[in-house]
Amino acid sequence: MPVEHAFAAFGLPGEPGSEEFWAAARAPASVPADGGWVTLFLWRGSAARIGFESWSPDVPLRRWRDTDCWYAEVRMPARLRVTYQFLVDGTAYADPFNPAGAGGDRSVAATPDAPDQPHWAAVAAGSDAVLPLPRTRIRWASERLGGRRTVRVHPAGGGGPVVLLLDGDDWLYLHPAMTAFDSAVEAGEMPPVTLVFLPTRDREAEFGCRPELWEAVRDELLPLVAESGVPADVDRLVVAGQSLGGLGAVYAALEFPDLVSRVACQSASLWWTPEAVRSADPLGGPVGGSVADRLRERPDLSGLRIAFDVGEHETRMLPHCELVESLTERAGATVRTSRSASAHDRAGWRQALLRDVAWALG
Repeated sequence: MPVEHAFAAFGLPGEPGSEEFWAAARAPASVPADGGWVTLFLWRGSAARIGFESWSPDVPLRRWRDTDCWYAEVRMPARLRVTYQFLVDGTAYADPFNPAGAGGDRSVAATPDAPDQPHWAAVAAGSDAVLPLPRTRIRWASERLGGRRTVRVHPAGGGGPVVLLLDGDDWLYLHPAMTAFDSAVEAGEMPPVTLVFLPTRDREAEFGCRPELWEAVRDELLPLVAESGVPADVDRLVVAGQSLGGLGAVYAALEFPDLVSRVACQSASLWWTPEAVRSADPLGGPVGGSVADRLRERPDLSGLRIAFDVGEHETRMLPHCELVESLTERAGATVRTSRSASAHDRAGWRQALLRDVAWALG
C-alpha cells in the first residue's frame, strides 16, 4: 500500500519538505471540521508567522521535522474570505503557493463555502503584480485640505454617474476595482458609471465627521472631474467607503444631503466618537457613536438611498451597525442591509461594493 504522508488529507502527496512535495504544493487548502474548516498554510524557508488582516491574531508556523517546510493548520469559521501575508524578520511576503494576491505582499484565502466574487479578476501574488490603472489623472491641489494629490478617473462602460471611491489607492493597487466595474457594467449588472479614485492623506482627519473633505469634494474636486474630458454626470453621485471611509460617507449623507444622496458603505466605523477614536477600546463606547446621536435628532433622510454591509465575523461591529441601520431607516431613508463572508477586510467587502453601488443607483 502507498504511504500516506502528513498532509494527504489536504490533497498534498509526498513527504513534507521533499522535492515531490514542493512540486505539488498548493495552499491554502481546507478540510471540514466542527462546522467550519481547518486550513493548511505552507511556507518554505525559515521561521515565519501568518499576519491576518483583521480576523485573527498572528499565527506562528511550525517546522516539519528537520526540513525547510513550515506550516500552520488554522481553524476557520464557515464563510470567510481574508487577506493575509507571511511575516519573516519584519518583512512581509505574499504566499508563493497561492495564486490569489492583493498587492505585492498580500494574498487572499477563502474557505470553500465562501460565496464567489464574479468580476474580480485574479491578481497574481508577489512583487511583480501590477494592476491596470485609469488613463485619466487629475492633479488636485486643494485649498481646503492642503497639499496635492493625484485622482484617477475611469469611465466604466463609457461613463455615467460619478462613483466616488474613498481610499481610492486601495482600489487601484490592492484590488482591481477598475476591471471589476468594467465587467459588471458589461454583464448588465449596473449602468455605466464614472469611477473617481480619491486617495486619502489622513484618514482620521478626513473621514472623522468633519466638513472639510466634503466641502472640498463639492467645490473643488467635482468641478475638476467635470472639466477632465471624461464623460461624467457629477449631479448623480454615489459615495462608496469602507471602515472610516464608510463613516465619512454616512456623515456626508447626513450633513451634505444636496451633495450625497446615494451611499454604499461596508463595515463603517459607526462606533466613532471624538473620545472613542483615542480610546484603548474604540468599539467599547456608546453604541452607534456620534452618527446614532445625530440620527436621534430625526433628520429628514427621505431623499437618501443607502446600502450598509458589514462582515458577519465582525461581532463587535454588529451592534453599532444594526442601531445606525435602524435609525437611518426610521428617518425615512431607503435602506439596504447585508452581511459579507468576512471580517474587517476589503477582500470580503469587494463584491458588496459592486452590488451596492448598482443598488444605490436604483
